[in-house]
Amino acid sequence: MTTDSDPVPAAGPPDPAAGPETGAAPAPPPGCPAHSGGGRTDGPARMHGPEAASNPYGLYERLRAEHGAVAPVLVNGDLPAWLVLGYRELLDVTRNPTRFSRDSRNWRFLRDGQVGPDNPLLPLVTWVPMCSFVDGAEHRRLRSAVTDSMKRFDRHGIRRHVTRFSGQLIDDFADTGRADLVGQFAEHLPMLVMTKALGMAESYGPRLVEAARDMVKGSETAIASNDYIVQTLRDLVARKQAAPGHDFASWLVAHESGLGEDELVEHLRLVLIAAYSTTANLIANTLRMVLTDSRFRGNLAGGHMTLPDALEQVLWDEPPFTAVYGRYATGDTELAGQQIKAGDLLILGLAAGNLDPEIRPDLAVPVHGNRSHLAFSGGPHECPGQDIGRAIADTGIDTLLARLPDLSLAVPEEELEHRTSLLSRELVELPVVFTPVRPGPRPAVGEPAAAVVPGPAAPANGVPAPAAGERVPAAVASAAAPVAQDAAPEAPARSNGLPAGARAAAGRRRRASLWRTLVAWWRGY
Repeated sequence: MTTDSDPVPAAGPPDPAAGPETGAAPAPPPGCPAHSGGGRTDGPARMHGPEAASNPYGLYERLRAEHGAVAPVLVNGDLPAWLVLGYRELLDVTRNPTRFSRDSRNWRFLRDGQVGPDNPLLPLVTWVPMCSFVDGAEHRRLRSAVTDSMKRFDRHGIRRHVTRFSGQLIDDFADTGRADLVGQFAEHLPMLVMTKALGMAESYGPRLVEAARDMVKGSETAIASNDYIVQTLRDLVARKQAAPGHDFASWLVAHESGLGEDELVEHLRLVLIAAYSTTANLIANTLRMVLTDSRFRGNLAGGHMTLPDALEQVLWDEPPFTAVYGRYATGDTELAGQQIKAGDLLILGLAAGNLDPEIRPDLAVPVHGNRSHLAFSGGPHECPGQDIGRAIADTGIDTLLARLPDLSLAVPEEELEHRTSLLSRELVELPVVFTPVRPGPRPAVGEPAAAVVPGPAAPANGVPAPAAGERVPAAVASAAAPVAQDAAPEAPARSNGLPAGARAAAGRRRRASLWRTLVAWWRGY
């Protein structure tokens, strides 16, 4: 979800991944990263060039082999910077804000006016009054307002919203037998949930999805989309100041830190857009791995891996953000043998750090249950909402796989396309096919979704029922008990020419088998 180490762009200029900037680049000053060529005749790699766009992971490993844990690179405008590739070095940078600040006003090229108005980096580095751009006491003041407000979330309530919105999205394509799980599911679910959590009317969700998608992708209308988001949030702040409710925006407004109007709007925008982009990417990457990696899907279906384990594996291997801009050296220092000058920009290579051979010599070894990855950054700016993001992804994918258990990829894996930007590498589409099912009944707005099976019950076909209050997926709950209010029931099985009695018996056997399988998987048996 949101991380205050990841500044949300104010508006997106055209996608920088298309290629290097045109025109003459300024000569790099002495002592800057561009003078550390590492023996290469073509100079530092461009973070915005064709290699970074087509194969960012390959670029990271090439730079690691040539330079070690910290490599000299060029960013948009051919401005020199450092890419931090090593896991330990990333922890060093993120945990030491006195040496490596988040305040972009320390970047010497920004101070000197060398980051032009059309530079795609400008939305990422322009200072704004929010926690992702400050350190020390001011950071603690602003961040506490966000973290304290997030702590007030009812996590069970969040999962109920996820279950309900997932069901609605699935219903829109369930009877067609095919879907694009990026454009029809992953990109919509986080925004629908977060608009509800922020205290906005559900009707805002679809419009904000389109605006956020437009802004993050940096289209020609990105600035107008950003303006729409900002004005929507400004109106939300005014409403919550006049009539507070039981929601994140109201808690943020009322927090003892006393955030001003601009601070409120910026932090709501940070939470909303970062939650949208990171969680959508996490959902898409996890679903792609489930559909394309037979070992991954086999472990999941066979109970050797739970869905939360699967999410952590994806966060290690394909984090939502591949890189984060950035940190700024507050003085001359040394890092992994490289001489860093005051005012230098350091880019956090989160994806590269997660694959560092110093900590993961064999990438084939699973990392189930290990949360020490850098997908959510680290140090005082580590993502404060990561568990909410996990809950959205976990519950949404669980609901999807329960409703459409025979999902399969509609195209060969090699035909899947990715879009690479400054911060991430995202699936463009994830086309799937499945057996069509009937849409489930939609509950009235505000009806709670049952996600806890209350009280003990008799074992079903030899499988113990959940203990009192035990948290189980919506699909498991619906298999164990009458259909919950928000849980969409499975469509009736097709007749296949069987007599009514035989169809009923077959249905009971299938439900019993489903119950045994799902309970064993969820509990990790």
